[in-house]
Amino acid sequence: GCRDDIMVYLMYKGLDPSDAFKIMEAVRKKDKQPSEEQIQLMRDHNVPDWYIKSCLKIQYMFPRAHAVAYVMMSFRMAWYKVYYPREFYATYFTSVVSDFDSETILKEPDAILEKIDLIKAKGQAATAKEGSEIIVLEVAYEMYARGFEFMDMKLGLSDAPKFDVVDGKVLLPFMALSGMGETAAKSFAEEYKIKPYDTIEEITKRAKVNKASIEALKARGVLKGLPE
Repeated sequence: GCRDDIMVYLMYKGLDPSDAFKIMEAVRKKDKQPSEEQIQLMRDHNVPDWYIKSCLKIQYMFPRAHAVAYVMMSFRMAWYKVYYPREFYATYFTSVVSDFDSETILKEPDAILEKIDLIKAKGQAATAKEGSEIIVLEVAYEMYARGFEFMDMKLGLSDAPKFDVVDGKVLLPFMALSGMGETAAKSFAEEYKIKPYDTIEEITKRAKVNKASIEALKARGVLKGLPE
């Protein structure tokens, strides 16, 4: 049922639309209940006792339009997930890039399941961030299960915050690198577009990327072939 059903039913029982609306609002709001006058009004219009008691128990109800909007959104997401799966995953991961554990996810399915089990084993001791990471790990696992692959970040190809689809794979952005903030990632990607880097030292000077991020980029092979 939806909150709209209360108003429509009470109007059907003969209540004035304004009274029906006010009772509906009292029922659906967590911190309110119908008043004694409203309860008596319902009784005067032969509203059954079981219905009145239900109105006193209910703490919240969805509006019908809101429920329909959620269903429509679900169908849209499902459509993209079926017909444009790589683009769907790229878009989803872009929205949760701060919770994307690239080191674990690039090790493929078994490592993902191990990380999920590790976080769940912590129980209440798990942080809010780890709780958010579980959902991202599950979606990454699903993506692998459907036969799709990731491509690690590449200089000249990767964006700063956005995942992309290249050669049929989901390409990681620079922000997916642990410790690489949005400002540094954008500067790193944009400076390269202006002029490719000739040395690693040039990256620190032009893009203002710190030493820790430089080391992380090296470890992932992003700076392969660039002299110090």
